[in-house]
Amino acid sequence: MLRRGREEQPIFLMKLPSSRTRQAAIAIEINPVDSAGSATKKRGIVVRSASELDEFNRILANQKLVDLARKVDQVNPKQKEATSISGSDVFEI
Repeated sequence: MLRRGREEQPIFLMKLPSSRTRQAAIAIEINPVDSAGSATKKRGIVVRSASELDEFNRILANQKLVDLARKVDQVNPKQKEATSISGSDVFEI
């Protein structure tokens, strides 16, 4: 699978290999990025067609899903931000 992204953008193009049941195809992967531009998830949402994107949009726009995500935020412990090492953080051994 080949994946090409745009800097600082959460949208990637993926070339899906052919298999016994389907031909090779291009898909879109939507995956949030951090401040360094790296994907934050191993696998994002993979969209193979405009109709599939419409269905994802319909599901994600559901107010019950938004409410559920907010409740999950309240229950889960807060995540620590990843810290990056800057040029001044050099340790001598």
